[in-house]
Amino acid sequence: MRHLQKFFKRSSLAHNDEGFMVPAMISFIIAAAILAVAVLGVILNNFFVVGHNVKSQQAFNIAEAGVDYYVWHLSHNGTDYQDGQGSPATQDPNLGYGPYTHDYVDANGDTTGTYTLWIKPQGIGSTIVTVTSIGKVNGSDATRTVQAKVGATSFASYAVLSDSELWFGNTESADGPVHSNIGVHMDGANNDVVSSSNSTYVPSTQYGGDGSTENGVWCDPTITSPVNCNTRSKANWQYPTTTVDFNQISGSLCSLKKIAFSEDSSTSSLAGQSNACSQLPTMRTAAYVPERSSSANVSRGYLINLNNDGTYDLYTVNNEKDTKTDYSSALSPTLVASGISFPTNGVIFVEDNVWVRSNPTFKGRLTIASGRLATSVATNINIAGNVAYSTKDGSDVLGLVAEGSVEIAPYAAPSTGDFTLEIDAAMLAETGNVQYRPVYNFSWFGSCTRGWVGDNQQLDFYGSVATRQNWTWSWEYSGRGGCGDAVYDSSSGYYISGFKNNTTHYDYNLLYAPPPGFPVTGGYTTLSWREVLTKP
Repeated sequence: MRHLQKFFKRSSLAHNDEGFMVPAMISFIIAAAILAVAVLGVILNNFFVVGHNVKSQQAFNIAEAGVDYYVWHLSHNGTDYQDGQGSPATQDPNLGYGPYTHDYVDANGDTTGTYTLWIKPQGIGSTIVTVTSIGKVNGSDATRTVQAKVGATSFASYAVLSDSELWFGNTESADGPVHSNIGVHMDGANNDVVSSSNSTYVPSTQYGGDGSTENGVWCDPTITSPVNCNTRSKANWQYPTTTVDFNQISGSLCSLKKIAFSEDSSTSSLAGQSNACSQLPTMRTAAYVPERSSSANVSRGYLINLNNDGTYDLYTVNNEKDTKTDYSSALSPTLVASGISFPTNGVIFVEDNVWVRSNPTFKGRLTIASGRLATSVATNINIAGNVAYSTKDGSDVLGLVAEGSVEIAPYAAPSTGDFTLEIDAAMLAETGNVQYRPVYNFSWFGSCTRGWVGDNQQLDFYGSVATRQNWTWSWEYSGRGGCGDAVYDSSSGYYISGFKNNTTHYDYNLLYAPPPGFPVTGGYTTLSWREVLTKP
């Protein structure tokens, strides 16, 4: 009986173990199922997140493609902010013109999404445009928005730019970038990049050369004051660099004439004609001033007096007596109209020679272009006195674009005494020079214009210079007998026409906000961009 009882005890224990394991296994299966469901959920969620991220990245890439497209578009038509559609007529105050939607076609030729563009120009004269691009993937709600600022450099992107040689003497200084397509003789101080398109060149004697080959940018080792050529830093002297194409200016003058035509209803129909730039309307508008003579007479044209209230006074000029000491006696101007409001598009095109001065300061954003595009006789722009901005914060800017030369007349400064002649402008000469006039126009050969060598007789230039040929504010002549009204400078041993003491300050506001319609030197490029987290 003891053995039988013992057997029954063992049998009871085995039965109890089996009853415990069944619920445990069920619990394990349930836990495993829950875990499997959770893992599967995580996997599925990851698939969703990865898929969404892929779509989101695709949307971002499409948005960037929209910006790239409009950079390309502006490079081919720098004034079209309406995507070639001509509408809407007015801008959204925040986003600009738009919306313009384009299909996005990938490398395989498949249309995988769209980008929608909004285009906002910065303002009159500026080459900066804000492009907002919204990328969207087909079959998805994923969208990304990119906003970029794009802009183009212009001929006003340099303190001095020349298609010929340049020479800064040791009494001259350059504030801002300087470039020559030939070479730069830099004896004066500079504080920005000085560049040449050539690695070496042979400077002419007119620019301080002696027949030797020099680097693209160089200085005379005998010059030790005020800047020592031998010890100065040359870290920002760059050569060779890219050549700037001056041939672009001709087409830009035509564009400026069309802009002037489009300003007024009496000439607007001419702007769209294929031969618009050879048209010679006789009517005068605020933006277009007609030709007075097609001859090569450089002493006839118009005087433009720039006022500080957004207006100008227009005079005819029938004769220039450039030996006189004041513009009014040198030109004997006859008033045509006063208080003419600046055109809304900021461009005045004159089909003749132009004289310009401020009265007493200039306020606004304006370009004055001078050319006889219907004939082969080039025109000039002449500085008749101070041309001074009311402010130097970028809100005031004046462009002077001449088919021929831009010159400072010999009567622009007082003949004697202390003075500072101020000239604020972005100057551009398509075929000629930007310079102080070296000889009197209607005197005997070699009759040099007056010079100023006193320490308190100063030319202060603020703006930019771009010239096909010469640029200089002073001329040096050797010889015991002198030359006309040139003044002997005992410190150099030369006779001087023009301003021995002069400074050229670059207006850095011009870099991406040049005068209205000012010719550009290259295509548009992206200046900055950011992602906008909320789409418009």
